[in-house]
Amino acid sequence: MQPLALGLWMANATLDTCGQLAFKAAANTPAQSTGIAHWQYMLKRPWLWLGITCYIAEFFAWIAFLSLLPLSEGVLLGSINIVIVMLAGRLFFGERLTPMRVTGILLVSLGVLLVGSSA
Repeated sequence: MQPLALGLWMANATLDTCGQLAFKAAANTPAQSTGIAHWQYMLKRPWLWLGITCYIAEFFAWIAFLSLLPLSEGVLLGSINIVIVMLAGRLFFGERLTPMRVTGILLVSLGVLLVGSSA
């Protein structure tokens, strides 16, 4: 993979992960917050805006990345985001990684490795 494509791929994964984590942090509201109050609470938190900003930047990184690779390779390489977000969810939010999820992580990672080594 050419250096520019590799850099854009890493930027995409980083921005996607940061966006997902920011949205999760924004969604963690007090238990009594429901409906409109829930959304008002989230709109006041910087996490929501950080997530939106990350997604806008990710959009441009993704378009640039796809301009350098065939769509079939780009989409498969982009699936590494699933793995990174699951691991970050475990690290930052204490989410469970069941044996089935770990198996999925390993299979997705293997697929990305195979596609990445042929790109």
